[in-house]
Amino acid sequence: MTRWLLILVSALTLSGCGYNDFQRLDEQTKSAWSEVLNQYQRRADLVPNIVATVKGEAAFEQETLTKVIEARARATAIQVTPETLNNPQAFQKFQAAQGELGSALSRLMAVSEQYPNLKTNEGFRDLRVQLEGTENRVAVARNRYIEAVQAYNVLARSFPSNLTAMLFGYASKPTFAVQNEAVIAAPPVVDFSKK
Repeated sequence: MTRWLLILVSALTLSGCGYNDFQRLDEQTKSAWSEVLNQYQRRADLVPNIVATVKGEAAFEQETLTKVIEARARATAIQVTPETLNNPQAFQKFQAAQGELGSALSRLMAVSEQYPNLKTNEGFRDLRVQLEGTENRVAVARNRYIEAVQAYNVLARSFPSNLTAMLFGYASKPTFAVQNEAVIAAPPVVDFSKK
């Protein structure tokens, strides 16, 4: 009788520990992160085509193009591994580089409005539409990642699964956050006098 009671107690204890839930949610988080990386890569792949098209506009601001090129170089130079998800500093560095590239591209698109020849260039219009679509895909992928991390982190902090998290080393995962809210709240400044 005590043997069956011990088996029953063990089964109930293990079923509530959350170990399998950690495995499932960890994989879900990794999958969502992979989609974020795919969309960031898609955006990075568009940049050389956009820059080449914009360079055709002779009077275009060289400083703006240089910032886009440099931001892309920094964003693609960061080596992302599965451990990035468990390293808040590496995650923040990656996020900052991607944010910088996004800001540089936004500035490029805002400045391009000053150039009528560029606005009528069919290749540039197509690239702009692709970039806008990619930015939307990035936002969707990031939101899915945020939701996956939220589910994982809730499990890591909830009782009794938090005991499993401590026992097996399942730490909370970092999520995307706004780097500088004041900067993104301010509208971009476009100087039309530099023509």
